Amino acid sequence: MTDLHLVVVTGPRLVADPGLLRQIVATECDALGLPGRLEAAADGEALGKLLLDGGLDDTCAIVALPGADPAGRSMLTRPGSHTSRTVWYDVSDTGPAEVAAGSVHLFGRGIGGLTWAIRHAIHRLRHPARRISYGPHADQWAELRLPADHDARPLPVAVLLHGGYWRSIWGADLMDALSIDLAGRGYAAWNLEYRRPDRHGWDATTADVATGFAALATAAREHPLDLGRTAVIGHSAGGQLALRLAADVAGIGGQLAPRPATDVAGIALAVSLAGVLDLGEGALRRISSGAVPAALGGAPEEIPEVYAASDPLTRLPLGVPQLIVQGLDDDLDLVDFNRRYAARGQRAGDELVHVEQRGDHFAVIDPASDIWRATAARLSREKIRGDM
Repeated sequence: MTDLHLVVVTGPRLVADPGLLRQIVATECDALGLPGRLEAAADGEALGKLLLDGGLDDTCAIVALPGADPAGRSMLTRPGSHTSRTVWYDVSDTGPAEVAAGSVHLFGRGIGGLTWAIRHAIHRLRHPARRISYGPHADQWAELRLPADHDARPLPVAVLLHGGYWRSIWGADLMDALSIDLAGRGYAAWNLEYRRPDRHGWDATTADVATGFAALATAAREHPLDLGRTAVIGHSAGGQLALRLAADVAGIGGQLAPRPATDVAGIALAVSLAGVLDLGEGALRRISSGAVPAALGGAPEEIPEVYAASDPLTRLPLGVPQLIVQGLDDDLDLVDFNRRYAARGQRAGDELVHVEQRGDHFAVIDPASDIWRATAARLSREKIRGDM
């Protein structure tokens, strides 16, 4: 879709000044290298008419902000020629909403969340992924992206675990750009979604990560995946999930839960990008407004066994090679946690590389950033690349 363009359609009274939204549209279109515009509808009926009869052809990526108007919200489930090209975005935390098959719903990230909705709308059309379910729930899936010019040789696999402090307003779309970048570097990217604990509980989250990882064995029957060269890469809260998964799969490191039943050979490398790697201290410092006890279901003294199984720091040594990456312009608590984890992991005898560079919390998942380029270069030197 070389002539792809973006239209952001908004319902009435979403913000006091639509210029805020126009600024985001202009910034993201410039960064993504495509034209775009904002169309503000006077009411819900006008929004529906614009989506159905507004000349939004098949080269148009659509982000629609319906607002609260019932007529506008009725469009979420209405199929049409626009459906497969639409990302619905609710600024407030509406919770998941039913949408017509082929479209996507994001919610709860505030005005700034329009940035992520735009990126997702473009990425999913420019670089389509195959979505593969690993369970019956709407959040139990992974998106597989393969290199465009790959041959029959089995590919190294990069499993991606998104962050968001384990909250449902954040999803796997955060890792779209990294998934695309890794596929371009010769990896099969497996971008994993999972149920978040704020709506489903901590056990559901950890079970989904294990089951979604194990589903690679089924995917490998249809796609050229070399499961002996698998890296698990997690960002922020996903860094914790990635290292916990590595410990579980290795079956060591203070293992308190049964090893996931899987034909996957193992994890060749575990990568944490700005990870939350000290849950006990994170709970005490109430990082992100108490995100750790909210996710795990209580304070460390209330559920010590849950923290013991989940906290990467207490699982050391993991027995798996690790790459621990942290931006120096991030939350200083995360800088501290990562330094603490890296020092203890190296003392425990793990094969562990600790990378620190300038960059904020999202630079580590930005393919254009220096810190991600350094991470990708380090990743390419690891054994999972083989002789590619």
